[in-house]
Amino acid sequence: MIQLKHIAVAAAMTVMSAMMPAQAQFKLPDNHNKEHEDLLASQKPLSADIKVINTLKYISELSKVEMPDEAEVYGEYWESASVNPYVNAVIPDTKDIDVSGYYHPVPGHVTSNYGYRPRFGRVHRGIDLKLAVGDTVRAAFDGKIRMTKFERRGYGYYVVIRHDNGMETVYGHLSRFLVKPDQRVKAGEPIALGGNTGRSTGPHLHFETRFMGVAINPTQIIDFENKVTHKDVFSFNKAVHNKVVAKKRTTARRKATARRATKRTSKKR
Repeated sequence: MIQLKHIAVAAAMTVMSAMMPAQAQFKLPDNHNKEHEDLLASQKPLSADIKVINTLKYISELSKVEMPDEAEVYGEYWESASVNPYVNAVIPDTKDIDVSGYYHPVPGHVTSNYGYRPRFGRVHRGIDLKLAVGDTVRAAFDGKIRMTKFERRGYGYYVVIRHDNGMETVYGHLSRFLVKPDQRVKAGEPIALGGNTGRSTGPHLHFETRFMGVAINPTQIIDFENKVTHKDVFSFNKAVHNKVVAKKRTTARRKATARRATKRTSKKR
């Protein structure tokens, strides 16, 4: 099972982290979420007992997440014709997803967030990250390339990767592919070069995180300021997701209506 492999790797990384000299430890900013502080070794040397306890706690958390096997992930809904092949699939109400192997796709900062765009009457289903044309774009998790396509009025040149944890990530507005469909990739491996293709007003990476076709706000999973995941396990909840999306859409529409009303009032004056 893939699960055992991830647990073994997680345990080894935790022990190695604890054994590192104090001055080599990674220190996060003070305003960083407390969850990260619980997962990373502190600046002070740890006793052997604490090292063992932390390692066992880490293994225990990941062991609760059952990683899907390869046949389940890359089986029935594997195709290269559409971004969402799960149209007829039954989406589970909840799902714990192991996101511990995350690698940030590009170093640039967020330029546009996930959310409803009243101007276009649609939801911006990802996060836009700054880059220059030709910058390297890397895979966020281990997985397999499902699509490399071109969409003139949308993503431009784009890549879709299905990952071993069951998620998919989408990378849009690229200038060049460095991978092919059905190719295996590791987290951090180059998959494309950044660009400004498709419906784009400037060079950037459009980055999406999806589970069975459902576009999840990437900021729920990833701390983009520090380029790490908030937790090692993301708990997907379909009902909560649908409620959040509906609320954002309603709020955006109300703001758009208010802006139009303000413009009409100004013209009358």
